[in-house]
Order: sequence, then structure tokens, then C-alpha cells
Amino acid sequence: MTEQPLKVLIADDEAPARNRLRELLSDIPNVVLIGEARNGKEALSLAAEELPNVMLLDIRMPEIDGIEAAEHAQKLYYPPAIIFTTAYDTHAIQAFELNAVDYLLKPIRRERLSNALKKARALLPAQRAGLVQLRPQRTHFSVYERGRILLIPASDVIYLRAELKYLTLRTHQREYLLEESLNRIEHEFPDFFLRIHRNCLVAREAIRGFEKHQEDDGETHWVVLLKDLPETLPLSRRQQHLIHELS
Repeated sequence: MTEQPLKVLIADDEAPARNRLRELLSDIPNVVLIGEARNGKEALSLAAEELPNVMLLDIRMPEIDGIEAAEHAQKLYYPPAIIFTTAYDTHAIQAFELNAVDYLLKPIRRERLSNALKKARALLPAQRAGLVQLRPQRTHFSVYERGRILLIPASDVIYLRAELKYLTLRTHQREYLLEESLNRIEHEFPDFFLRIHRNCLVAREAIRGFEKHQEDDGETHWVVLLKDLPETLPLSRRQQHLIHELS
């Protein structure tokens, strides 16, 4: 039975590099180029539309780099295999070797690219894992919604609240549902988010203050006041030390 063509997406901010990969791919049988992007953000938008089998990602790109784009791409219904293209030296390459299908050191040779694509084909349709450990801190959160990847800047997030198997991510504009671990986000962004409750993280810059509320039964509890949002969030007893630390 004839194999289906391998659908490949290129992402590189330099036109000569994209041209080089396009020429090499044209010489490799049973491979089809489905799109080209100049940065990670464009690559993710194209990937959500075209569902490539493989993404060839340059590591250093503006807006969203190749490493972060690779992580967000795993939210797609059919996550693509990731092959990094890089001008990094061998020491830097070792950091990515175990987390991607392969890496290609520029200038890229046809034989090297062909072998990397064979390796990627052999893995399909298996899920690739481990990319979430690649970078210490992202610049964006990604949400897969109605066939699209929505990218929310971390700086826009007001709070993240755990509810059942999802996190509610709140910005000034709206809420999003995120399938991630609250603990992982807390460790990834230790200087950006504060734990105010076992199920809630709040951006430091979004905190306006604290207020004590009294219930009808006489019980009192503290809440967190938010800038530019009327809602409040409960502050657990364990975290009440924040009242003094942030005052």
C-alpha cells in the first residue's frame, strides 16, 4: 500500500533559510510542503488550519520562538512531529535532542533532512511528549478552541483557577478553559503569579488589595480585590501572610 505524503510546515524568519528548505523538500519523494511561516505565531495559525505531520521549526524567531511554538503545537488534535532547525553549537543542541524528533544544524543537507523526515514518519501517529519541559518560562498560554490555537500573552492573565479537570484562565476580556496543571504554572512563573488558594493563582500586578468579609453566621474571611474587575477571589487562611507581605 502506498504511503500517504508527509505534510510538512516550515517556520523560519529568514527567507533564504525557507527557500533552502523548500528546495530540499522538493527533491525528497512523498513529501508535500503545506505552508511557510516567518515566526512561531504564524506557524501555529497555519498548523491549526493545515494539520501538518511535521513542523520544521527554526529555534530563534521573533514573537514566539521555535521552542515555545513546539510546545503550543502539542495542543492540536493531531500533534505534529517537531524537527528543529538551528545554528546553535553542539552543546546547545544536546538540550533539545531528547525532546524533539530530530534537529538539523544549518546549513542543512538533503540527506540529513531526508533521514529526519523518515524518523518522523516512523513515529506517526504516535504522540510525541516531553516538549513541555523545554523552556523554563513561556511568553504565552495556548488554548485549542474550535479548531484554532488561541495564544494568550502571559502578561494579560489576571488569574488561573482550577475547576474539575480544567483551569479557568481570566483576562480582562474573557475566560478561557486550559488543560494544564496549576502547580506546573506556579513553578514556571514564580515571580509572576501568587498562590492565594489551593485552587487559584493570581497575577501579582492584578492585585488591588485585600478585604475582610463577614458572613451571616458571623464567620469572617479575607478576599483578594482585583484591579479593573469587580469580582473578588477567596484568600485561604494559609495564604493570609500575603496581606502583610504585600501591604
